[in-house]
Amino acid sequence: MSIPKGKLIAIGGAEDKGTHPEKETFYHATNLNFFERGILRRIVEEAGGPSARIEIVTTASVIPYEVGENYLDAFGKIGCVNIGVMHIRTRDDAMQEEYIERIKTCDGVMFSGGNQLRLTAVFGGTEFLRICKQRYQSDVFVIAGTSAGAMAMSNTMIYEGNATRAHLKGEVKITTGLGFMSNVIFDSHFEKRGRFVRLVQAVSANPSSIGIGLGEDTGMLITEGNKMEAIGSGLVIIVDGHEIRHSNIADIPEGNPISVENLKVHFCEKGNGYLVNERKFLIESVAGALVQKRVQSE
Repeated sequence: MSIPKGKLIAIGGAEDKGTHPEKETFYHATNLNFFERGILRRIVEEAGGPSARIEIVTTASVIPYEVGENYLDAFGKIGCVNIGVMHIRTRDDAMQEEYIERIKTCDGVMFSGGNQLRLTAVFGGTEFLRICKQRYQSDVFVIAGTSAGAMAMSNTMIYEGNATRAHLKGEVKITTGLGFMSNVIFDSHFEKRGRFVRLVQAVSANPSSIGIGLGEDTGMLITEGNKMEAIGSGLVIIVDGHEIRHSNIADIPEGNPISVENLKVHFCEKGNGYLVNERKFLIESVAGALVQKRVQSE
C-alpha cells in the first residue's frame, strides 16, 4: 500500500461520549480542555492555518446541532471562521451532492463524538467515505476525530464493552471501522473510563494490531500512516501484542476470564512518538525532533 500524504488526528474526547447508552452532554465552555490545551489549534495548523476549510461531521452525536454550534464557537475563538458543519444523519444524507462536493474541496474533516457504530452504519460503502480515503492517500488532507470519531478511524473498531467485565471473553464487541488505518485499534476516554483491559482483550484477539488508548484532552497525530506524535495534556497508552506467547482467548468459552502473557505496554506523554510499523517507542517524536533541530539551527 502507498504511503498516505494525509494526516490523522485521533483524540480521546473531553466529555462523556462513550459506547454506553448514557445521557450525552455537549461541550460547555468550562469543559473545552481540548480547545484550551491546543488540540484544536493543532488541527487547524495541520490543515493549513486559520484560513483552512474544515468540515465538522456530527453524525455520531445524538445532539448534533448543539455539538456543531459549539465547534463553530470553539474554532472561532482561535480565529478560524471557514468552518462548516455537516449534519449527516442517514445514508441518504451521505449521498447528497452537496456533501460530496464539500468533502472534495475542504482541507480537513473532523468527526465528532457520540456512537461510533453510527459512523460505520451511515458511511460504510458510500461515495463520501471513498472520497475521504482517496484524499487521505493522495492529498495533504487532515482527518480528525474525537471519542467515537477517533475509535472509528481504524479498520478494527471496538463498538461496545463494559470496562468492569472486559476481562471476560466476548464482553468486548468488535466490528469493522471506517478503515483509514488497518493495523491499529483505538479506544478513547481511556483512563477516566478504566478501559485498559477492554483494549487488551481487543488486541489479544487481534495481535497484529497496535492498541492505542487515548486519554481525554489527548490525541495522536499520525503521518505517513505510521509516524505518531502524542499531543494534548494527558496520556496515550500503547498496547503491543506482537510478542504474545500465551493466550487462551481462542479456546475458552465466552464469559470466562482471558489469560495473556508477554504484552508490551508504553506510556506516551505530549511530544513522545511511536512508529507503528516498526513497533518502536520514541522519546521525542519525529516531528518534535525536526522542530528542535530547526530551532537550534536558527
